[in-house]
Amino acid sequence: MEITYLKGVGPKRAELYKKIGVETVEQLVGTYPRDYVDFTAPCTISQVQIGEVCAFRAFVTKKTAPFSSYARMAIYKAVLTDETGSITAVFFNAKYTFEKLKENEEYLFYGKITGDLIGLQVSSPMFVGVNEGGLIPKYPLTAGLTNNMVSQNVKTALSLVNERETLPERITVAYKLIGRAEAVRKIHFPKSREEYIEARRRLVFEEFLTLKLGLSLMRSRGRSLSGAVMSEKSLSELYAALPFEPTNAQLRAISDCIADMKRLYPMNRLLQGDVGSGKTMVAAAAAYFSYLNGFQTLVMAPTEVLARQHYATFEKMLGTLGVRVELLSGSLTAKQKKEVREAAASGEIDVLVGTQALIQKTSVLKKTGLVVVDEQHRFGVAQRSALAEKGAAPHILAMSATPIPRTLALIMYGDLDVSVLNEMPKGRIPIKTYAVDTSFRPRIYNFIKKHIAEGRQAYIVCPLVEESENSRSEKASAIEYYERLCAGEFRDIPAGLLYGRMKQADKDEVMRKFRDNELKLLVSTTVIEVGIDVPNANVMLIENAEQFGLSQLHQLRGRVGRGSEQSYCVLMTDNGSEYTKARTDAMVKTTDGFEIAKQDLALRGPGNFFGRQQHGLPPLKVADIADDAEVLYEVDALSQKLLSEDALLLSPENAELRGNVEQLFGQNDIYGWN
Repeated sequence: MEITYLKGVGPKRAELYKKIGVETVEQLVGTYPRDYVDFTAPCTISQVQIGEVCAFRAFVTKKTAPFSSYARMAIYKAVLTDETGSITAVFFNAKYTFEKLKENEEYLFYGKITGDLIGLQVSSPMFVGVNEGGLIPKYPLTAGLTNNMVSQNVKTALSLVNERETLPERITVAYKLIGRAEAVRKIHFPKSREEYIEARRRLVFEEFLTLKLGLSLMRSRGRSLSGAVMSEKSLSELYAALPFEPTNAQLRAISDCIADMKRLYPMNRLLQGDVGSGKTMVAAAAAYFSYLNGFQTLVMAPTEVLARQHYATFEKMLGTLGVRVELLSGSLTAKQKKEVREAAASGEIDVLVGTQALIQKTSVLKKTGLVVVDEQHRFGVAQRSALAEKGAAPHILAMSATPIPRTLALIMYGDLDVSVLNEMPKGRIPIKTYAVDTSFRPRIYNFIKKHIAEGRQAYIVCPLVEESENSRSEKASAIEYYERLCAGEFRDIPAGLLYGRMKQADKDEVMRKFRDNELKLLVSTTVIEVGIDVPNANVMLIENAEQFGLSQLHQLRGRVGRGSEQSYCVLMTDNGSEYTKARTDAMVKTTDGFEIAKQDLALRGPGNFFGRQQHGLPPLKVADIADDAEVLYEVDALSQKLLSEDALLLSPENAELRGNVEQLFGQNDIYGWN
């Protein structure tokens, strides 16, 4: 039912609702409160603190209207008292609201407390009758749409919408969950904190279960297809050619991949490892196994810099073993691209490395056996599917250098099996990290110059430009900062500049010079976060460290510490907030990316963990991955049990669950019945 026809809405208000994504009565009921005003434990007036937002209970003992209600700013005042003291409520241009208050009657008030030694004030407080307390919902709003309007409309909508039960009774009983209709009603208007908790638990449980079942079905979708089934081959020649000994974690991950690639259905595995844990070597081993079985491999990276680096690494590891490795990237000429594609299509190329261009339908291999996707979190489910279509259901190995806490991995990578590289290669020296304010700048500059004089190289990460500014200002800010350094402290040192909007050819040239030690100092924006490997660089200074997320700081830090020398990372910030201190302390205390990711999730929440993109996953409306970990683990075990008994949820007793999944993901997407 269109929301226009809901009593109290009409065409004008319907347009406002459209701005917050609500066009039907059902969507309005599904728009849950973003927060609540808590009237469940009001304090006394003597307990309120200046600067705090709180709820208190008081009588209206005196009302004072302005001399003229038509003045530019008509101020209405009410003296509120209880047995412990008094406070003045002030309303600005709010005659209608003010008139609702009756003298000598008691109300519950909520607002921010201000005032001084003379007396306390509360400006434009929200108020309800003493019997109307509980938790008052706060909804998403837009200009012209008030919380009171939405609240009244939701009450009307709830009386019209008949919420059907969407979980089987055996599950609601086993997990002590209230019914769907009751949960929806109580999430909007809980009378107590207990009602809110039981309503939210039911909705979180269902949301996680639907998402987990859907992702698991996606994972098993292609298992009836014949993928590139491979047979046992020895990797002894590869191991003999390596200039280092693989870690036990690398050997386990390679074993996982080989076991998957020998099965009748395609591998769908995530290789998760911290910065520098050796993921590329595992991918190269999987590509070599594919080659020995007569299949080709696609390797896709998110940036050209990283694609070129992978090309160099694969060529170095596999080239001497007879494997032909080629690069396909955006900077090649049309003629070069055509030649590479023709060679790939004819089967001459064994490993094709490149960027997003590989997804394009023009890039076809003759016999794709394996697809490697780097920096997995930057690619959504749909992009992974596009890659899967490059061959007869090839094996997929996704890699991520962004460590994910287990709770987040269960959702983010629910359609993938996971191998974790939790060991660092032998000889890797932990990076020493320091947090300082700008008064240390001269000392840090001298520290950088000392290491450069000793033959090392260094990074300085530019101050961030505010998001609201345009891309031109990123360029201007980076150039200005670089020129200031080159004209000042580092005037006699060969330095280069790297920023996001540079032409690819210019970026590549700067990177080549830095890699070849022609440049001693690289001044850069966060474009170096992923994919630059210069073992001789052992010092990094990160300016304005407070503007970066913890995981991003960890990724940046991973650009040093790649050689045999002790490496250093200095976080510089003048921000003294508790939030900034918690993040810098975490960076100083540990170099364990998984521990840092756990802290980052706790500090920033899952919504910001990967920035603004949803990465192909349906958004969570109620559940919070950090706060609801216990429910997520319950649901993970339940979803595995359900699918082990009924792989496609086709039995009548799972009809509700199947309906939930199809509604969230779409039937064709989940079951592959296109």
